[in-house]
Amino acid sequence: MVWWLMPQALAQDVSITALFKPDSAHPHLNQFKNTTPPSGYCQLFPGQCEENKTFSLQVPIRFESSRAIPANHASPRQGATIKVPAQWRELSVRHESGAVEQVRMRITGVGSRYVTEDVRELTGDTNDDYRFAHNLLWGTSWVNAPPPCVYSGVGYYGTDYYGFFWKTPVQAACNKQARFNIPWLRYDHLDFSYELVTPNPLGMLAGHYTGSLAYTIGPNGDFDFGDIMLPSSPVLTMNFSLDVQHTLKVDIPPGGEKVQLVPAGGWQSWLQAGRRPVRLFRDQTFNISASSRFKMYMECERNSSVYDCQLADRVSRRGVELQVYVTLPNGLTDMSGQPVRHMRLLAGAASALYFQPGFYVDRAPGVLHFEVPQRQMQFMLSPGVGPFYQGKVTVIWDSEV
Repeated sequence: MVWWLMPQALAQDVSITALFKPDSAHPHLNQFKNTTPPSGYCQLFPGQCEENKTFSLQVPIRFESSRAIPANHASPRQGATIKVPAQWRELSVRHESGAVEQVRMRITGVGSRYVTEDVRELTGDTNDDYRFAHNLLWGTSWVNAPPPCVYSGVGYYGTDYYGFFWKTPVQAACNKQARFNIPWLRYDHLDFSYELVTPNPLGMLAGHYTGSLAYTIGPNGDFDFGDIMLPSSPVLTMNFSLDVQHTLKVDIPPGGEKVQLVPAGGWQSWLQAGRRPVRLFRDQTFNISASSRFKMYMECERNSSVYDCQLADRVSRRGVELQVYVTLPNGLTDMSGQPVRHMRLLAGAASALYFQPGFYVDRAPGVLHFEVPQRQMQFMLSPGVGPFYQGKVTVIWDSEV
């Protein structure tokens, strides 16, 4: 009897989700967290999966034998044989903006529950423990995986069923030979464990990435259960959804928005000895948290040039150039990977400087350096020029790069 009807078979979809959200308790752990609810093997035996850093899913794909399995069949494909895609497969995940990243996946284990007639009737065994009849039927226990599959330590059974799960370190067939005639056989579902390699989230845009990976099911497919065990679905499609939630936060201490520029050592040398200051400056600290690329630039109330801001004397209406520099904490670099030390900011978004994290930086101190350069001092302090210069400068940290 044949239960598998190809024209009615539909592809089976399964969703795999992962999230990156910076964790201040583990700033160097820059990895996605698999948020897919486990089912099947890892749901029943979570310790096994945690130890091996794998995840599992159970999908309602059934396999039905298209004919009887003869005892001592010569070809493994006429009995119980299982091969899964254990090699790495790569797929593209796409951001809403069109940006593309790569994800890799491989199948690390496979299992199900086989069902058949009462195994004691098939084998003639009279032992009250059904395990012995199952072992006679196949010559060995199904908890012991045939090579190259590997024992997982998991098995459960009854009079007409046996649940199993095998690890699959390589992509090759794992075969069981029936020792007695089996009129029919069914696998109730498909369990599989998998391993993911996700992109470096620090280099990704915030938002959602989606992609899919399709595996064929059936004889000579990616999931190959031999020639007579036919699946209810010909295709298994993995739909991936990666969610990136970046952090970019800047905290300036209270009062830090008001910057007073002074000479080195204060104004006493000028007031008491008439020594003109070499320059006026002020360093203003800030704390930054960043898990993604960002850019910095400034906007000026008054521009002294295309790139710099201006401080104006409110009496004479004359102005002097103000330069702004930035120093960023360890972990943040320019796009060539160099540390950011006293790097000059320029006015306008078109002149923005771009920076990137090597790891999640959490509330680390940086410095804004404000300076009236030396060449401006003689003009600024010349007789007849007003004593007070002021202006507004807006420094922008922008994660939309």
